[in-house]
Amino acid sequence: MINTQVATREMFLAGLVNQCEKLGEANPKSSAYGLDDLRDIATQYVLAASFPTVKDEEWRFTDLSSLLQIQFNVPLSNQSAIKLSDIIMPVKNKDDLPLRLVFVNGVYAPDLSTVKSSEFYAGNLSNVPEKYQARITDVLSKHKQQTEVFTALNLAGLVDAAVVFVPANMSIALPIHLLFLTAPGASPTMCQPHCLVIAEAGSKVTLIEDYTTIGNLPAFTNAVTDVVVGENATVNHVRLQREGLNVVHIGKSAIAQSRNSRYTCHAISLGGKISRHNLEVFQRGEGTETTLNGLTVAFGEQLADTHSLIDFNHPHGTTRQLHKCIVGNKARAVFNGKVFVRKAAQLTDAGQLSRNLLLSSRARVDTKPQLEIVADNVKCSHGATVSQLEDDELFYLQSRGLDLERSRYLLIDAFAAEILDKLPIVGVAKMLSTCMAIQG
Repeated sequence: MINTQVATREMFLAGLVNQCEKLGEANPKSSAYGLDDLRDIATQYVLAASFPTVKDEEWRFTDLSSLLQIQFNVPLSNQSAIKLSDIIMPVKNKDDLPLRLVFVNGVYAPDLSTVKSSEFYAGNLSNVPEKYQARITDVLSKHKQQTEVFTALNLAGLVDAAVVFVPANMSIALPIHLLFLTAPGASPTMCQPHCLVIAEAGSKVTLIEDYTTIGNLPAFTNAVTDVVVGENATVNHVRLQREGLNVVHIGKSAIAQSRNSRYTCHAISLGGKISRHNLEVFQRGEGTETTLNGLTVAFGEQLADTHSLIDFNHPHGTTRQLHKCIVGNKARAVFNGKVFVRKAAQLTDAGQLSRNLLLSSRARVDTKPQLEIVADNVKCSHGATVSQLEDDELFYLQSRGLDLERSRYLLIDAFAAEILDKLPIVGVAKMLSTCMAIQG
């Protein structure tokens, strides 16, 4: 039985690699930036790797065995049938229409995109100006040392990517919206978006990385995002996952911060039958500032997993992390936050807090904030809370004329507002209410 299960997992990965190879054959122009070598190395890693199971420590709360029952294919994207007005979410200031890049099933859709600028580059991988290409190659080449199967799978099928390159000392006033659509075809779909953001020294940019789906067929989204924050640069990053309830979403965000840089991430997870986000921040110089705000909303039988890692290896680093989970019905949320403070990272100031709200006796949350400190002159703290809606608060609101349902919504909205109020887009709160509507 065990050998049969292992063979099934190996066959599943081999089938996905086969789909990656077909995608590469259909995109012969994707050989720049050393991608052929990168894809070959990633392919060999995937074929030799093990599919994660609940016996693996990093995956013990997230069972992916249901994936093995589905045969996924890479479909041709029908971009002409897509109406963005039914998908996009507006920004808070109506005058600040965002610059937008749209990718359908991982492939650039220029007719749906609105970015045109000669001062910076926002587009896809094949159209990167020559003056930026060496830098792109340098960043991608770092992926040749892989230790994680899904990231390697993404690289094995890398034929296109969203690329944002902000030159030194440039500040982009408008947010850049990176919209990744999974549009299932006649059979279950595998989609592997890749995003590469480089903010050079002294620059400033706001990104909205947005994942959603069209249709209700099963789909597998396997996304990778690289963000390079240059010296004294500022990157404000919103990551919104709002895919359908037949989707398995696995995402990796790898952030590299140079000296005196500032990086802020607001990671919102609302959709997906199973979702997993690995957020990794690596300090590449002293004096970095890192702010991580996360909100996970899970209802029905959803499983939402967030694993974060902040790695300090230089002095005077500062981080603040707040992750909140709202879990109802029979859903399950997982948060595992690691902060490594190495010997060289003296005078680090790190704070981490996990706050969780359970709306049902059947809902579950597994939270594990972690600090691993080798340096001896630091200021670090972490904590976790799990609570339910207070009867006294519900009674107070009802005594002021609100019914029970409205009272619950108000308290839940207040719990989420600490995260949502920081977003440059509107409509997420409405989506939260929609999620709550399916609660039994």
